[in-house]
Amino acid sequence: QLQLVESGGGLVQPGGSLRLSCVASGISLDSYIIGWFRQAPGKEREGVSCTSRTGAITKYAGSVKGRFTIARDNAKNTVYLQMNSLKPEDTGVYYCALRLRDRIDAARLCVPHEYDYWGQGTQVTVSS
Repeated sequence: QLQLVESGGGLVQPGGSLRLSCVASGISLDSYIIGWFRQAPGKEREGVSCTSRTGAITKYAGSVKGRFTIARDNAKNTVYLQMNSLKPEDTGVYYCALRLRDRIDAARLCVPHEYDYWGQGTQVTVSS
């Protein structure tokens, strides 16, 4: 069965770094559009970083641009989110997700509704 499992979350001080991992089983990640999303308490789920199959198009939320990086390791069937210079407002549950259909408007690449399969999430807390 298709499964996405996130890990790597935890408690970190402002200015610190974390690397989140999403391991896929039952599917080859390199064939699909993938993304990282987050949801803070009381807020809607938002796209953090999403990338096309080849990486030709990669998008970042304005609030994380320059601090976060999405990357694939195809040999490990894993996608990572490297998070640097973390801020308290980065706190939330982080999810990886996969879109089955390859075609998408670039403007909708990081819209949660466009994604079909989701992991269980991993908690990231940035606090002093």
